[in-house]
Amino acid sequence: MATIGLSAKPFFDDKNRAFWNLQTAGWAAYFLLRTLSGFANGLTISFLIPVAVSTATGYSLTLVLAAVFRALLNRAPIVTWSASIAALVVAAATYSLIDAWIFNTIQRPGAIFEVRLLLGTVFLDAMVIIGWSALYYAINFYLVVEDQADQLTRLETQASTAQLAMLRYQLNPHFLFNTLNSISTLVLLKQTERANAMLSRLSSFLRYTLVNEPAAAVTLEQEIETLKLYLEIEKMRFEDRLRTGFDCDPAAAKALLPSLLLQPLVENAIKYAVTPKEEGADIAVTARLVIDRVHITVADTGPGLNDRRKRPSYSTGVGLANIRDRLAQAYGADHRFEAKARPGGGFAVTIEIPFQTGEQPKVAA
Repeated sequence: MATIGLSAKPFFDDKNRAFWNLQTAGWAAYFLLRTLSGFANGLTISFLIPVAVSTATGYSLTLVLAAVFRALLNRAPIVTWSASIAALVVAAATYSLIDAWIFNTIQRPGAIFEVRLLLGTVFLDAMVIIGWSALYYAINFYLVVEDQADQLTRLETQASTAQLAMLRYQLNPHFLFNTLNSISTLVLLKQTERANAMLSRLSSFLRYTLVNEPAAAVTLEQEIETLKLYLEIEKMRFEDRLRTGFDCDPAAAKALLPSLLLQPLVENAIKYAVTPKEEGADIAVTARLVIDRVHITVADTGPGLNDRRKRPSYSTGVGLANIRDRLAQAYGADHRFEAKARPGGGFAVTIEIPFQTGEQPKVAA
């Protein structure tokens, strides 16, 4: 037997329905309060008639006020406030006059209408109308603020997504430049078979990476597969000088992270660990799940900071700074990025991010 899940909608999701609910509930409470007050003061049941008429009158007058206020909401402030006050005064006077006349007619049949009856109802009725009007404008102000907050949230989300896409797009031209330069070198050396093999692997890598949106998240498992495709291309250049190892905790394999987050780290390691050393270097990628945090490390056995301090991360201006920016956009302050020399030689970059899967929401920027 299928069950239907019901999710409660915000009260003001349907503003028209919310207005009628508040209007009816408010005047029903007014009627109940006036009734209980009358009985407490020893009035007879006949007192209910003027109370009912007074409630119906107030209900109807405030509907007219609502239409007037709604037409004035988007006008200039001086027009809105002056016209609203004028409408409020007219409504309060009308309400008091009707209230006094009904009381005189029902409670004092045949008696002459006296001004003191009108003065006796002015204060209460005016306070009711003023209170209703203040509540109407307060709720509308609240709704305007809520709409502006929602728009701001949407704009921030769009800006964050655009920033993530921009940072991701910085990587593609840089990677293509290096790879195509290597292919050009192989062609000049007339090593056409190796050049064709590199082109084929480049095509596979680009096809694999372009499947995902630039600002989308992928699983750690997918990111590792992307790295392996990339390293197959690089091994065409460095052969045995490039030695890689992957040690990914199965429990962390489904963790989400920004796509192509680790590729610049590996490329950085190749440039500053493998390239300058005749014997090459080892590059190790490890990932561990520690409670609800994912720890990812990209380490190499290159010269470490001695060589790195002399040159920027990338000649094109992207690299470690790009990754820091992408992490900040994706996780805010809820992440850790650490780059340091290894005690035994080499360099290591460690990233710590919250463990999230496809069923969990992404951390806001």
